[in-house]
Amino acid sequence: MLHQYQDLIVLFHDTFFSEYNTQLIKGGDEPVYLPASERCDCHQIIFAHGYYASAFHEVSHWCQAGEARRLLEDFGYWYEPDGRNEQQQKQFEQVEVIPQAIEWAFNVAARKKFHVSSDNLNGFQGDTHDFEKKVIQQVQIFLAKGFPARANQFIEALAQFYNTPLPLAIEHFIQKEENLVCLN
Repeated sequence: MLHQYQDLIVLFHDTFFSEYNTQLIKGGDEPVYLPASERCDCHQIIFAHGYYASAFHEVSHWCQAGEARRLLEDFGYWYEPDGRNEQQQKQFEQVEVIPQAIEWAFNVAARKKFHVSSDNLNGFQGDTHDFEKKVIQQVQIFLAKGFPARANQFIEALAQFYNTPLPLAIEHFIQKEENLVCLN
């Protein structure tokens, strides 16, 4: 299946622009969320290099962010780039569980493979299996109780575009044996 970032830009625009005045934009090296300002009258989710995964990840943060956070650059979140020490990595993973669970659902809806990412190639490499386990546990919570409203809207738009049957179920999140995520 062909996955082009331009499709995500259009789907996002059609789903959210009129209500949230927010655009999804292909950017350069670093993704960033910029609230509307004197320089731009709409909010911007800028993802890296036209990477599909980067777009999904940044949109997942936007879907989780409340109204007040959507008025802050990068939602006011702490971010320490690649090269984090053990304590910084644990903090990073703690705030990444929910966005990565949402991102995984986007990938399932788009019929695209997903990999949980600790995003710390040049820093502390902890127990990535434990982080993956926390992400899949969050997926299970969302499947039982529902995804955040905007995340659910985007899942539905993606599923319609990629002809993915809904509702999503845990079976959709189980990957091939080489990438199996433990549910225990």
